[in-house]
Amino acid sequence: TSDQNINDCFAQVKEHCGKIDFLVHSIANAPLEDIRCPTLNTSRKGFLQAMETSVYSFIAVAREAAKIMNPGGSILTMSYFGGEKVVAGYNLMGVAKAALESSIKYLAFDLGPQNIRVNGISAGAIKTLAASAVGDFGDMLGMSSAIAPLQRNTSTIEVGNTALYLLSNLSSGTTGEIIHVDCGYHMMGSPGRALETWKLRPRDTISNK
Repeated sequence: TSDQNINDCFAQVKEHCGKIDFLVHSIANAPLEDIRCPTLNTSRKGFLQAMETSVYSFIAVAREAAKIMNPGGSILTMSYFGGEKVVAGYNLMGVAKAALESSIKYLAFDLGPQNIRVNGISAGAIKTLAASAVGDFGDMLGMSSAIAPLQRNTSTIEVGNTALYLLSNLSSGTTGEIIHVDCGYHMMGSPGRALETWKLRPRDTISNK
């Protein structure tokens, strides 16, 4: 959240490394009380903090990185499906991720003339320290694995492999993309096989009162 710190960081990178080939942006933050409350009750302060840390930081570091990045370089950030669709419990972070994903596309346009690519990874639910801030995360993991076509949750290795692809020359023609690494969860328009797993039929949830 400090322009001076960002500028100092890239000045040091330039001094020690000269040019760079890629940048990975992987940070998001908001006050816990603003994540765990309904979006309707988000405070102004919490909203601004989430946007500054989770979205503007991406723009700020991309701007400085581009100044010392080789042609053909790649910038990558991390997102989540809650930025596209409503995921119960994700709340304010979903709003921030939506803004982040829009930023990916606009930065890809801005940096295209420098032959710098900008992409994002929308990873599936993974048990991390950061994820513990999301309400009912255990339920989210169970639901993801039950609904996803591959019938499991994503691993950190799979996300890392996709990152390597996007940062390498293998993806030289790809920019402005958000690649889902979520075992197919994002494409589902129904619970899929989850109903079989949970031994539940839709009509069982209908009250006959």
